[in-house]
Amino acid sequence: MVVLVTGGKGQLGQALAFVATEFPEIEFHFYSSSEADITDKEKLAAVFDKLKPQYCINAAAYTAVDKSESEPEKAALINITGAKNLAEICKAFDTTLIHISTDFVFDGTQTTPYKETDATNPQGVYGQTKLLGEHAIENVGGKYFIVRTAWLYSQFGANFMKTILRLAGERDSLNVVNDQIGTPTNAVDLARTVAQMITSGKTDYGIYHYSNEGTASWYDFAKQIFAYNGATIDLKPIPTSAFPTPAKRPAYSVLDKSKIKSVFGVTVPDWRTSLKNTP
Repeated sequence: MVVLVTGGKGQLGQALAFVATEFPEIEFHFYSSSEADITDKEKLAAVFDKLKPQYCINAAAYTAVDKSESEPEKAALINITGAKNLAEICKAFDTTLIHISTDFVFDGTQTTPYKETDATNPQGVYGQTKLLGEHAIENVGGKYFIVRTAWLYSQFGANFMKTILRLAGERDSLNVVNDQIGTPTNAVDLARTVAQMITSGKTDYGIYHYSNEGTASWYDFAKQIFAYNGATIDLKPIPTSAFPTPAKRPAYSVLDKSKIKSVFGVTVPDWRTSLKNTP
């Protein structure tokens, strides 16, 4: 089974490569954003013509949340036009698209985990472009899964865990926001789940939510990272108001995983367990 991964050098792409040996029935082909630019439809079609993949995992995205506020055109080109290009090419080649989206499509005002059917209301450019990318895929039609996730980290790429550990080596104290609630999600767990979706052969297309189990604030997450890594630093909780950013963050972005667990029978680890097992 041939599977093309766009954004193959990013965090999720590297996580997919890490779990690839667990799925010998899948022949993964990892393409970086320069090798398979989702904003260049002609070159993208040439890659599809060469590989003729049964599945395409789109791990390519503009994910700089704050920077997107000053680069809305670039965010839109990758997150909307790129998603539309992929959807159209996948449809033409009868390829199933697995597109990765985000909790930022919600406004964060709920106090219960977000379901796939809950109303979307993105509060910034990043969330808006990701939601419009979802809509573009839905409008094109074809065979697709949209997987929304949140708070991704791993031993790969740039992420909160790696940043916070670097800062611990540079500073004596650190302030971390404690009033944004979500679920730290290991990219390796997400990668494994996406691969399981493929090997299941199921065709229950549509939108799904995936994150690890449990809830935490960024402060809770940082505290656990330091505990597992034996880092000693004076960690202080602060409110969001004390740490203003160009883009507004959802105050609550816990995702309900009932649908993906029911349809694909995946087991979702608790975030603390996954963090403890992260190299």
